[in-house]
Amino acid sequence: MKTIAIITARGGSKRIPKKNIKEFMGKPMLAYAIEAALQSDIFDEVMVSTDDKEIADIALKYGAKVPFMRSERTACDSATTFDALDEVVTEYKKSGKEFDTLCCIYPCVPFLKAETLKKAYEKMAGHDAVMPVCKYPVPIEWAMKMTGDLLIPNDREAQNIRSQDIMPKYFDVGMFYFCKVKSLYEHNSLTPDNLAGYVMDETECQDIDTLDDWALAEMKYKVLHDA
Repeated sequence: MKTIAIITARGGSKRIPKKNIKEFMGKPMLAYAIEAALQSDIFDEVMVSTDDKEIADIALKYGAKVPFMRSERTACDSATTFDALDEVVTEYKKSGKEFDTLCCIYPCVPFLKAETLKKAYEKMAGHDAVMPVCKYPVPIEWAMKMTGDLLIPNDREAQNIRSQDIMPKYFDVGMFYFCKVKSLYEHNSLTPDNLAGYVMDETECQDIDTLDDWALAEMKYKVLHDA
């Protein structure tokens, strides 16, 4: 069984310029994803899919492979993750390399641990894919909505249900996805029906979409690492 880590890191970030290689706590953001993948010791290949030479150079510096550059078709704003993964699988196949399982890792994951990737990979046994999730801190059944200043329960009956009587719900943390290559093409998706969830520690989860997010992530990193 051969497994590849595909770190999707195109250039052209708009909200945070050069986000994928912007320095985060002493090294490029991309480095954290590469290091976690390499240190997990579960991949036959760790590669970065990018259309940007600067990103490619940094990827190589930190030990990933960049055997080809991402095409304009799969690097445009309308391209999907599936498009990027399909291109990687196809290009490797042309060179005689095929993989049974892939792991799509997004580049801005400074809290991702190698051990997390290993444990999530173990859940692939008996499943077609694995998605990392976190539990909602409160029951989503208690959600509220607002009309003007008026606060309205989304489900008034659910407001009276005790939290211990409500089954926990989980959300996709958007950090990485394991998937069997065969299943990826059968469903054109990283999330087929036979999908296992890997519940992550909340300290590893952090959206970094804005400069405020970035600043919060730096503070969180300092606390977690006594930096």
